[in-house]
Amino acid sequence: MGNMNIRPATDSDHDAIWRILEPTIRAGETYPLPRDMTRDAALAYWFSPTHEVFVAAPEGEILGTYYMRPNQPAGGAHVANCGYMTASHAAGRGIARAMCRHSLAHARASGFRAMQFNFVISTNHRAIALWQSCGFQTLCRLPAAFHHPTEGFVDALVMFQPLQ
Repeated sequence: MGNMNIRPATDSDHDAIWRILEPTIRAGETYPLPRDMTRDAALAYWFSPTHEVFVAAPEGEILGTYYMRPNQPAGGAHVANCGYMTASHAAGRGIARAMCRHSLAHARASGFRAMQFNFVISTNHRAIALWQSCGFQTLCRLPAAFHHPTEGFVDALVMFQPLQ
């Protein structure tokens, strides 16, 4: 992949980000968000006041987005949490890996001591393999915690990586 430009998102990126969010939300397979979530509600969630939002724009086209936030307030604010989405037509091009690496570096530079993913759907094998290859370990399985639209009730994973 050419130059993987990852930068903070701006208001002018909303349309491109929605084009990434909508198919993932509608599929209902990897995020515990309402499948009928509106554009405004999805963008309000993604751009929540506690989220720092980035876009991945190789060759200038936005093909991925992620947010970073403190996993918990106050006493848990030293642990980062992220959510990532890649345009479906760009899968396998290294965008999610680049965003993960960027988020880990940004979390370290921002003073976070660890990163935790609270709810990785167990059927999302590609993401699990990617997070593991980036240094995350599965701490636990939450049995039948997610209602997958085609697989029924499946487990969710809590994944973690120390940053210091």
